[in-house]
Amino acid sequence: MSYATCSGEVTGEITPVGNGDARVQGRDHVAVVIPAFNEAEGLPTFLAEIRASFEACATSVTLIVVDDASTDGTGASAADLADVVRAPTNRGHGPSALAAYAEGLRSGADAIVHVDGDGQFLGDDIARVAAALNGADVVHGVRRGRTDPWFRRTLSALVGFAALMLCGRPVPDVNTPLRAYRPDALRRLMSGVPDNALVPHVHFSIAEARWRFRVRYIAVTSIPRRGANAQGTMWGSGRARLVFPPRQLLRFARRAFAELWHVDIARSRRRAGRPDRRTAALRG
Repeated sequence: MSYATCSGEVTGEITPVGNGDARVQGRDHVAVVIPAFNEAEGLPTFLAEIRASFEACATSVTLIVVDDASTDGTGASAADLADVVRAPTNRGHGPSALAAYAEGLRSGADAIVHVDGDGQFLGDDIARVAAALNGADVVHGVRRGRTDPWFRRTLSALVGFAALMLCGRPVPDVNTPLRAYRPDALRRLMSGVPDNALVPHVHFSIAEARWRFRVRYIAVTSIPRRGANAQGTMWGSGRARLVFPPRQLLRFARRAFAELWHVDIARSRRRAGRPDRRTAALRG
């Protein structure tokens, strides 16, 4: 697979964050995978914008929505614009993201792009992230101008500090949900993460640094979530803007940091010097 880029050369293994323009070559097939839970209001507009951005580059794109057992008709709202896979039960964001990646790999696409269904990115930025995969294994869309509540940004900063300690270098926006992967790189990353992982993107970011993947970082604009519900329902009813972190989020944070210890610290120590059997099989 090859992409044409207008700017942003790879320097070593990591490029600086930048806004460079890029175009995807028309012969390439991109799968944009989108986990979604109760996003019926804003999802159709978001999907239409993504499709228009890729069509402007004359790029073949498949949109795949993984509906995490929504209760608001999310799957039906997306059916005219995307392939919809509905989970029988609500699994949470992490497992839904991994399921979405698996659907992308099954599609046979040349590149798999992940973005959340809340629509907090611009379609043109999503296309730019896909195009920037030229010469890299993975591209991260680094969010600028985040409008998330202070406690979510604080949590992201804490996770970023943990990644710094584990990787030996900073990872910009360690948990960004906007990413593009080459299929072989994605398969290797997924082999090291449990199917029920709460924070798979954090594990991916740490593994990418440890395994010396060629990573490119592209600055993208973060916008408020789409639809009338600006807060979302993941951490509560979404009817009022939260001032303090909800208990559900605090419980999630405790579990996520415990998972970080188990997957990225304890297990790596046990396996020091021993390749993962699933990774060895993929290499073979």
